[in-house]
Formats: sequence, C-alpha cells, structure tokens
Amino acid sequence: MSAEQQNNEEVTIDLRRLFILIRKHIISILIWMIGLGLIAYGVSEYVLVPKYTASTQLLVNRKTADANQAYTNQQADINAVTTYKDIITSNVILKGASKYLANPVTLVKKATPAKKAVYKTKDGTRTLVKKAVKAKPAVYKRESKSYSVSASELARAVSVTTTASSQVFTLSATAETPAKAQAIANAVAKEFKEQIPKIMDVNNVTIVAEAPKGTKSYPKVKRITMVGVLAGLVISLLIIIIKDLSDTTVREDSFMTNELGLINLGEIAHITMPKDWTFTAKTAEKRGSSRRRV
Repeated sequence: MSAEQQNNEEVTIDLRRLFILIRKHIISILIWMIGLGLIAYGVSEYVLVPKYTASTQLLVNRKTADANQAYTNQQADINAVTTYKDIITSNVILKGASKYLANPVTLVKKATPAKKAVYKTKDGTRTLVKKAVKAKPAVYKRESKSYSVSASELARAVSVTTTASSQVFTLSATAETPAKAQAIANAVAKEFKEQIPKIMDVNNVTIVAEAPKGTKSYPKVKRITMVGVLAGLVISLLIIIIKDLSDTTVREDSFMTNELGLINLGEIAHITMPKDWTFTAKTAEKRGSSRRRV
C-alpha cells in the first residue's frame, strides 16, 4: 500500500470516527448549542445597552445657468464632498451643534420694536397719519428636547458616509434613544449648512431630508444569538474530540501491530450466554455422571 493510499485511508477513518462521535453525543451538542444561544440572546436583549442611529442626507449642488459650466461645477462639487466630510466633523461645527442641542429653538419671527403714532397738523387741526405700533417679542419654535452633549461626545456619535461619484453624502448619529439620535443628526446638519458659507464662501449645501427617529443599530440580537449557537457547536465538538483523543482504550487490532509493533498471536471471542441459562456445580456433576454411565 502506498503512502498516499494510507493517508487517504486514515482520513476516511478519522472522518468516520468523527461522524460516530457526533451521532453518539448529539444530545449534548444540541444542549450546548441551545444553551449558549439562549445566553447570547438574553445578554444582547436584556443586558447590553441599546444604541439607535438616525441619518440625514445632504446635497452639494452648485446652481448655474450655463449648461457648459454645469458639468464642471458638478465635478467640483463631487470632489468637494471629501472636504465637507472633514469639516462636518470638525470642532467648529460640533461646538455650534452642542450649543444648539442645549437650547434647540429656531427663530420664526423677528422681534418688532414699538413705534409711536404719527400725527400731521394742518390749519390747526391735528390728524393721525400712522397709528402707534406696540412692541412684539421674537417668536421662536422649539425643535426638540434639550440635550447636554459636548463636542467630544458628538465627535464619537457622528459619522459621515460618502458614495463614489455622488454629490449626496449621509450624516449619521448614534445615541441611547431614538429621539436623541434624531436631534443630534439634525442639529449637526443644520449647523453645518449655516456655517459652511462662512468657512468656504459657498452656499451650495442643501439638506435633502431631515433625519427621522433613530432605529436600533446595536446590539444585533439575531447575529449575536447565531454566534452563540455556533460557539456552542464548536465548544461541544472540541470537548468531545479532546475526550476521545485522551481516551487510551485500544479499539482496533491494527493499533497494536502498526503503532506498537506487536505480533498478533490470535483472538479470543466474546460469548454471550442466554439470560435463562445457569451453570452450577450440581449441573456439572450430573452431566459428568451421565457420561460415565454411558
């Protein structure tokens, strides 16, 4: 027998042995898989702190009436997306967003100062030309709940994703609640749109759509549960294989001859007696006497 054939035979025997072990310990393997799967599910669902992510999209679009210049401007805007990505996560933008989150109000109507009435006198008669106007305070609209989030915390919570050859990039924010993730994403996008004309002397950024309430992004319960099930399978197989390898019981004659170099002098068969058959001294004596009489 060649070395290659012997190796193939050993591999076949090992695989057969592994199949036998799996079939023999299938119950314990299932227990390990189900047990670790349930543990992973419980930890991911009830122990780990969930995180929620909200996203908004921003468009870089330079408007121009010249059709020949439109393509050039489009390419320039696409190239500028990388620059905007760095600016949107800069300390200047994040500080402004942090301040806005602490008091998220937007000016709806400016304050109106008070004005005195205007009169006109003619021929001794005083005539009202313009009525007096009372002062009116500014009107503000509260966008969301107030959140105390520092610029450094925003830097860890915010991420920007770009797509090749696209003028649109996505701003995502991750937080402990859906509403907070939404507020952070919209605050950073709003601050970026307001500050970018001052930083780069451009005004070509548009918020395509405001971020909706965040959706759960961590932990991935199904994925973690599947990892637990697979871990149970691997661990149970390792334990079974290690126990089998550490078992020194001789199972085949070939081990004695091939591995230890011993000579096989013969085999002793194992005889199983019927359950209802008993052999005693009296039985032997009776059989002996009957043979002598014959």
